[in-house]
Amino acid sequence: MIENATFRHSMPAQIRFSDVDQFGHVNNSVYFSLYDLAKTTYVKDVLSGRMKWNEVGIVVANISANFMSPIFFMDNVNIETTTIELGNKSFTLLQRAIDPETKTVKCECRTVMVVYDLKAQTPMQIPEDYKLAICEYEGRTPEELSKKK
Repeated sequence: MIENATFRHSMPAQIRFSDVDQFGHVNNSVYFSLYDLAKTTYVKDVLSGRMKWNEVGIVVANISANFMSPIFFMDNVNIETTTIELGNKSFTLLQRAIDPETKTVKCECRTVMVVYDLKAQTPMQIPEDYKLAICEYEGRTPEELSKKK
């Protein structure tokens, strides 16, 4: 778990009856749906109006999760998202499912996202205005988010 990450983006998660498995807790596969929704919300909020969705896509290159504590049907959970690395063609998001009252981290997820040229069907450089918007939103400099630390 990354202790020093600052999460400026938070989204309440709605747990559905169908999310709960036979053991009474949210099935592990459901976390990825919650993280996906939060990623979408994060990108919309951070890149507000900059994304040219018919030209540029953002795809998942790698995703992994560490499960610390189960989430049950009646639990309140927020999904928090932050960018922890910003490269030339990719950026890494750290997300966590957290109890908003107790601050107990239930699960943590790391996702490498690649910016993708839809016409050429290939990864592309992250546009500078995207990088600047992410840095501004996160309150960090490009150097602080650089993969070449």
